[in-house]
Amino acid sequence: MDTAHIKRRLEEEKEKLETGMQSVGRKSTVVPNDWEAAPAEEGREADPVDQAEVIATRENDAAVLEALESQYDSILAALSRIDAGTFGLCEECSAPIADARLEANPSATTCALHMQ
Repeated sequence: MDTAHIKRRLEEEKEKLETGMQSVGRKSTVVPNDWEAAPAEEGREADPVDQAEVIATRENDAAVLEALESQYDSILAALSRIDAGTFGLCEECSAPIADARLEANPSATTCALHMQ
């Protein structure tokens, strides 16, 4: 497996995910290396419909951010495995993960036998 090729793909995907996360959130000011939904716009909406819209938008952004962050964490873990020399080995049995599986999903952590 050409890990240099996979590493480039992972880094490109990491950049895309960071851009996506920045569109709905920001880096956490409380938890290092974590993201949080961007705060609602300042101001108090007098209309209950406007208030509901702000809440719904924030909840949607939080859900999108959670999904993106999960993918982002998987990418970071795969990049760490490349750096550690353990990329491409099943975390369950240490057998090599098939190249086709890694090409399809570079952040895969298990072989086909242990795929969840």
